[in-house]
Amino acid sequence: MSIYQIEFYGNKRNNEIESFMSNLQPSTISKSIRIMNLLKKRGLIIGMPFIKKIDNDLYELRIKGREEVRYLFGTFGTIFYIVHAFKKKTNKITKNDLTIAKKRLYNI
Repeated sequence: MSIYQIEFYGNKRNNEIESFMSNLQPSTISKSIRIMNLLKKRGLIIGMPFIKKIDNDLYELRIKGREEVRYLFGTFGTIFYIVHAFKKKTNKITKNDLTIAKKRLYNI
């Protein structure tokens, strides 16, 4: 039974997060879904290595494997809004990725 919900940024016609996920390797998609389901059941308590707090309102869902993937999200009550996703290429989240995520999060 899930206590929490996960919503993706975008609309039914143009969902950027779903489009991003569909272009990943099958093993990465599977890991993403598994960890998102864990987030839905347990919430932020799952912590590291799966979740890292970026700032007051923004969190990072970390998928490790052949492809390093990050989903940036915010939380409002029992709903987690995934607002941005990218393949990790550097040690730090780029300023551009943070700007996109914050802009989308604050416009929900």
